[in-house]
Amino acid sequence: MCVKAGFVSIVGKPNAGKSTLLNALLGQKLSIISNKPQTTRKRILGIISEPDHQVVFYDTPGILNPEYLLQERMLDYILYSAKDSDILLFMIDITEDDARIFENETIKNLLNNDLKKILIINKIDISNDIRVQNLIDVNKKNSLFDDVIAISATAGFNINSVMEKILEYLPEHPKYYPDDQLTDENERFYVSEIIREKIFEMYRDEIPYSTEVVIEEFKERENAKDYISASIIIERDSQKPIIIGNKGESIKKLGRKSREEIEKFLEREVYLELFVKVKEKWRSNPYQLKNFGYIPNND
Repeated sequence: MCVKAGFVSIVGKPNAGKSTLLNALLGQKLSIISNKPQTTRKRILGIISEPDHQVVFYDTPGILNPEYLLQERMLDYILYSAKDSDILLFMIDITEDDARIFENETIKNLLNNDLKKILIINKIDISNDIRVQNLIDVNKKNSLFDDVIAISATAGFNINSVMEKILEYLPEHPKYYPDDQLTDENERFYVSEIIREKIFEMYRDEIPYSTEVVIEEFKERENAKDYISASIIIERDSQKPIIIGNKGESIKKLGRKSREEIEKFLEREVYLELFVKVKEKWRSNPYQLKNFGYIPNND
């Protein structure tokens, strides 16, 4: 049976609020969030299913000029997510009122297609009404977008308007996924993402960007807590004492914070063990990246 159904990619520069918007649209936390840019590394799929429609969202990494192979892989996720979509939500925050943002080659390629394109101006709660209206007016005149909507993803302001516009543009098509499916990833993936989120919260400078999290074991046990073993991958031996901390205090705190969030997500108790492993320059190593699930677009 045909209903309104299709794919929507949420794209934009780092820290524009893409993951916060996805979580707000879904009504629950699926993508990890941080006040640091480049938190999202892969595309995250979230599904809203109602009797008369199904919207499949892609949360994507932030658009940047790649400096190493991992960032090239992240760029791949953005490009093929947009290619797979019916609608593009391009997000900027209210501080990015410089038209040069649309001169970026990746952004020009994304906007140069037949998709329905909606500009989402985020974080309007930190601005004034005049500035917001001026930014809306300028972008309505530039003909790059079919619509411009101002929101605050954090405050949940005008989220309904985004959903209404998406439903207006969605094509008629049978649903792609069962009604009770929220995402296409398994629990192991989201557990690793939760640990990565806590690393972004706790550690400074380059450490969060140099780490990857691999779930080594995930055992559901009867009459006992689930057992999860995770490795924190770093690039240099000198980063190991930073992750572990004085007398192991930092990694203990990381484990405690991660376990609490994992238990909320899984809705059951877990026993979590964290280990630290060094994989030199893994962000530029094709073999390591493939092992960690960063598959290039042409694979």
